[in-house]
Amino acid sequence: MEIFETWPVVLFIVAGLLGLVIGSFLNVVAYRVPIMLERTWRAQCEELSSEAPPPQVISSGRFDLWWPHSACPTCHAPIRARHNVPVLSFVWLKGRCASCSARISPRYPIVEALAAGLAITVAAVLGPTPQAVAALGFTWTLLALTLIDLDRQLLPDSMTLPLLWAGLLVNALDGGAGLFAPLHSSVVGAIAGYLGLWSVYHLFKLVTGKEGMGYGDFKLLAALGAWLGWHLLPVVILLSAVVGSVVGIGLIVFRGRSSQIPIPFGPYLAVAGWVALLWGEQLVQIYESWVF
Repeated sequence: MEIFETWPVVLFIVAGLLGLVIGSFLNVVAYRVPIMLERTWRAQCEELSSEAPPPQVISSGRFDLWWPHSACPTCHAPIRARHNVPVLSFVWLKGRCASCSARISPRYPIVEALAAGLAITVAAVLGPTPQAVAALGFTWTLLALTLIDLDRQLLPDSMTLPLLWAGLLVNALDGGAGLFAPLHSSVVGAIAGYLGLWSVYHLFKLVTGKEGMGYGDFKLLAALGAWLGWHLLPVVILLSAVVGSVVGIGLIVFRGRSSQIPIPFGPYLAVAGWVALLWGEQLVQIYESWVF
């Protein structure tokens, strides 16, 4: 820790490099977790049904975050280690597969660079502290959830629930004083986060007959409440609503997106939760100075 305090640039370099590596892994998580869940669901349905599943959904062997090795989606050639260096390999290969020259989605290096940038920001704000270590895990989990929700409109329980328990755990440290909020505030935040969106969901459904959001959103806000405490939940809800409204209106006006097409709410909650973790108290102080 002393070297990080003496040479902050070393902290930023370490955080950035770690972010690049984790970002590469998050690309795998975002792609594979929904497929893993779908396989599990189909296997469960198969157990309850006498009908054989279609050939295209029959499991073809082990498939998880570690196996099979990453491969080109076009030619299925395994990606060699030297072609899997975050960001640099994409630049070196000019955005094409080394085997078949098919184009590689720029999303991969973008996610890697974003994970690194977020890590450097966390390090800059929190410094070489236990809070920074916990916040990095929080940050990268939110990034993975954002990618999955954008792709599949899905917030997996296998990620939101561990995030919730991790929030309670980090705030149970130091005799319940917590790294980010006192434990009692963390517990109330988890409960209020879930029940808050649960109530909005059922009220909206009662009035319109439509479902406005998914249960994954409830669990994500509960997780944010566990990390931040109940007092920052209004900040999260307000920020996510504002960002969601601006993006939604922008998509309708500038890209002609139909207002009937659902927009996942999870990414906005994730962005708001991350901002609140790093600058929530300052935002509350600014608001109070304006109002009072």
